[in-house]
Amino acid sequence: VEPGAVDVFQMRVGDCFDDGSTFTSEEVDSVPGVPCTEPHDNEVYAVFDVSMTTFPGDSMADVAQEACLERFESFVGKDYESSALDIATLYPTSESWHGQNDREVICAVYDVDAKKLTGSVQGLAL
Repeated sequence: VEPGAVDVFQMRVGDCFDDGSTFTSEEVDSVPGVPCTEPHDNEVYAVFDVSMTTFPGDSMADVAQEACLERFESFVGKDYESSALDIATLYPTSESWHGQNDREVICAVYDVDAKKLTGSVQGLAL
């Protein structure tokens, strides 16, 4: 990814980004992209559409978290419980689900101690 704002609907596995003011509201449409070779806060490890036909309401966060958890070990190379990484999720709101047909969930990893990551964590078993 190039430095600067990255549209969340354009994010791919392996993209890296920093936390920032974009996460102060419930709806996020872009994130501060950072090349993974530079220190960054998060790395995208899965992007997928949920298969539900109706919006799950308040449980959308739980649905996203559980689906991201299922994909964690195959990317990181270590089970979630013993990893030094945690999961951040971006998922549809009711407004984006109904207004934009948004079904996409983005899973990202970050260091539990809020240390910057450098390079990809794929397969590093952190």
